[in-house]
This record gives sequence, structure tokens and C-alpha cells, in this order.
Amino acid sequence: MKVILLKDVQDLGKKYELKEVKNGHARNFLIPQGLAKTATKQALKWLQTKKEFMEKEIEEDLKKEQEIASNLDGLELNIAVKVGKEGQLFESINSQKIAERLKEMGYEIKKSQIISEEPIKTLGDFPIKINLEHNLEVEVRVVVVEEKI
Repeated sequence: MKVILLKDVQDLGKKYELKEVKNGHARNFLIPQGLAKTATKQALKWLQTKKEFMEKEIEEDLKKEQEIASNLDGLELNIAVKVGKEGQLFESINSQKIAERLKEMGYEIKKSQIISEEPIKTLGDFPIKINLEHNLEVEVRVVVVEEKI
């Protein structure tokens, strides 16, 4: 029996794929659990429409991410921190602080998207990579400066 998967099913397939399964498996498990529906002509038309809609959505999302990437690439983030008498920082600059600074500037970047091997613990200029959706990667410069009191 041919079915359209409505959700990802382990060892069978991904959402919105058309699969051939045994009749019993479809009738007793997949359909009652809401994991699939029978692949009728009407359901196949629905699937085609759904896929076209999803492609448009992905395309629009990609355009938005590319625009964000072009705005972010090469951006300079100035982060002011308190510094001791010998030039040591009282706090380290981690991905959370960078994400907060980006948010202040109007960019919604999660700290998990920021690639930094270890926190920044000195004054200076540091290149930091950011992974965006759709495998887009940008590099920003984090400039750590002494906080003026």
C-alpha cells in the first residue's frame, strides 16, 4: 500500500515522502497513529501543493538569511569591559556576550551559532565566525576595549 508520511518515521522515511508499506503496517500502525495517510489521487495533489508551498517558504527564508549574512559579514562589534591595573579583564567575552551584543544591534543570533573555541580574555581584535541557517557562514570582528568610567 502506498502512503504519504505525515511525520518523520524512524527506519521508514521523512515527513511528506511517498512510501510503499505492507497493508497491515499502514492500517494497524501508521494511519491510526497519525503518522501517514493513504496515497489517493486527492492526497497526492495535496502533497504536491504542500511541497510547492514548502519550496517557496524555503526560498524566502534563504533570501532573508542571505540579507542578514551580507549585513553581518565584516561587522565590527565593540565590547567594553572593565580592566584591571595590569591589563587583565574582569570578565571573559564568550558566545553569550557576543550574542547579546548582536541582539542590541538588532540581529537575532543564538549563542550556539557563534563559533568560538574559547572565551576572549584579553583586549584586542578577534575574528569570530557565525553559522547561519542554510549553511551560510559569516565572519565578524569582535573588538574588546577598556570600559571608560
